[in-house]
Amino acid sequence: MKNSLNKYLFVIALCVAFPATSEESEALTVDQVALNRADLAFPNVDNIKPDMSDFGIQSYVLMSNDLGERWAVLTIKNEASGRRTLNQEHLLAILANGDHIFPKAFYQTFNGNETISVTIAFGKSKFPVLAIYSRT
Repeated sequence: MKNSLNKYLFVIALCVAFPATSEESEALTVDQVALNRADLAFPNVDNIKPDMSDFGIQSYVLMSNDLGERWAVLTIKNEASGRRTLNQEHLLAILANGDHIFPKAFYQTFNGNETISVTIAFGKSKFPVLAIYSRT
């Protein structure tokens, strides 16, 4: 009996010393597929806007995980006839608390009139991304 109690205490000690880390908390889950864009009326006190570009957002899927990381898969079209490079300054997200944020640094080159889906990180936030837009 004492031997089995020692084994039991040893297992408990291991569980406390080395807590299980769940990779599931890092796995992204889909928050929302944006089909119809909602009209949001959050004030943009700092007048933050994406740079003018030839990129139109066709659709996007918002994702997050338990760590608060915010991501999106965007399908974007280069509406110009020539080659263009998309970067973080061309897109802006609106969070549920009204903050306007740019994505993390990235770049993607497009041929003229090309449509590409890209996965973009928006960092960590307690609030989810509600909308993403570009400015053409």
